[in-house]
Amino acid sequence: MAITKQVRRSVTLPKPLAKQVESIASRRRLSDNRVLVELIELGIEASKQKEKAFFELAERFRASKDPIESKQLGDELGRFVFGE
Repeated sequence: MAITKQVRRSVTLPKPLAKQVESIASRRRLSDNRVLVELIELGIEASKQKEKAFFELAERFRASKDPIESKQLGDELGRFVFGE
């Protein structure tokens, strides 16, 4: 198993968010720090998946020859970029 170097960081959380982290940690019997690490890892993975989905959609849009499909894909891309 590879050993990874750990880096200490200090973050300030809004009180409602800190309470949620404490609640999760308590329920799962983990430290607040472990919960924060897991949430950050999940957030990074979700961000990567969203980026991948965006580029796949952009490629489908670029490759589309059908004007109706192009319009639909363009609308979807717009929602990706600007939200609903």
